[in-house]
Amino acid sequence: MKILVVGSGGREHAIVWKLAQSPRQPQLFCAPGNAGIEALATCVPTTADDVAGLKAFVEKQRIDLTVVGPEVPLALGIADEFRRAKLNIFGPTKNAARLEASKIFSKDIMAQAKIRTAQARSFDKQADALAYVDQHELPVVIKADGLAQGKGVIIATTREQARHAIVDSMEKAVFGQAGKQMLIEQFLDGEELTIMAFTDGRTVAPMLPAQDHKRVGDGDTGLNTGGMGAYCPAPLATPALREQVAREILQPIVDTMARLGSPFQGVLYAGLMIVKQVPYVLEFNARMGDPETQVVLPLLKTDLLDVIEAVVEHRLDQLRVEWHDDHAVCVVMTSGGYPGSYQNGFPIHGLESHAVEGVTVFHAGTIRKNHAIVTAGGRVLGITGRGKTLAEAQAMAYGVAEKISFEGCHYRHDIAHRALAARV
Repeated sequence: MKILVVGSGGREHAIVWKLAQSPRQPQLFCAPGNAGIEALATCVPTTADDVAGLKAFVEKQRIDLTVVGPEVPLALGIADEFRRAKLNIFGPTKNAARLEASKIFSKDIMAQAKIRTAQARSFDKQADALAYVDQHELPVVIKADGLAQGKGVIIATTREQARHAIVDSMEKAVFGQAGKQMLIEQFLDGEELTIMAFTDGRTVAPMLPAQDHKRVGDGDTGLNTGGMGAYCPAPLATPALREQVAREILQPIVDTMARLGSPFQGVLYAGLMIVKQVPYVLEFNARMGDPETQVVLPLLKTDLLDVIEAVVEHRLDQLRVEWHDDHAVCVVMTSGGYPGSYQNGFPIHGLESHAVEGVTVFHAGTIRKNHAIVTAGGRVLGITGRGKTLAEAQAMAYGVAEKISFEGCHYRHDIAHRALAARV
């Protein structure tokens, strides 16, 4: 069986890594892949947003299944294009992917599905947004409507910050077209949680709960990033809370999308804020999270290929998805300056040290150059440790992270700190 994974980051490395463990031994390809993925799959020099190029490759190579990692090709309609050509693909249609591609659309769907979320108003005129935010209680959340690589959300604690965020987005276009429309949203004070789920458009199979660390600095300080690390399972998500999220959030969204004629098929990501044990939805994504994938997939006991095929073939109700009882912690190593400007091309030293049982190094922003592996992105590596306890998994991850280096290397030293502090 031939499988193509679309994407080049740590999430895609984790997907390829998990598929490579299938007893069915599929032949794996990845477009475009990275220096870590190339050890497991044939890398294809086609970018993730080149839908026509990807389709041509799949048809020429007679690929049996395409698995889409990132959000951009989904927002461009890759699933629609492939299904019209009778090509098997794992991922939602363009309209279903609007749950992520448009925060305004997502809010509308949440209202129809009667799902708890922060109160918000949308704006397409800067003057109206500025006038509204001047009267809004603080803190206030400013969100670009479209895709902004995880950086289009600003939590403003002062009116000046809020106004700057609006002007930057709507007038200066720091997020491109994604910020031409905006949401101004109520700030929810609680603890964040991620629960992803496989769904075939009818049945929902939730994954283990994870918690991402968005802020660049220790103690949750500094700028928001695409994610500095994650751990799983998050003890914040009690069995009762997980059942509530499935019943009151995941299933209603899937049912509502199906009723509207846009069934959601693939991975539904619910970004939640837990306020006094009550789950509110911050956002939906139309694909696996990064770096959450790097801690969730290592704990998946069921063959990932079996799960994906059950989703594609609308028979998820016939498969029991099982999980290991272990814990996983992922520490993301970034380029100096990230999430701001940074330089690429620095050799990575110590990668051979990752040959430690229970630790996997997932490549995110790397390429091979002159026989060396060098940095090629803001987030460079994700070091995932797996252990019987959360503390053991954390120690495993940091034990390897400390042995890897490159110029400007930065990582947080407190991934999973909330969960570990709660157990003291």
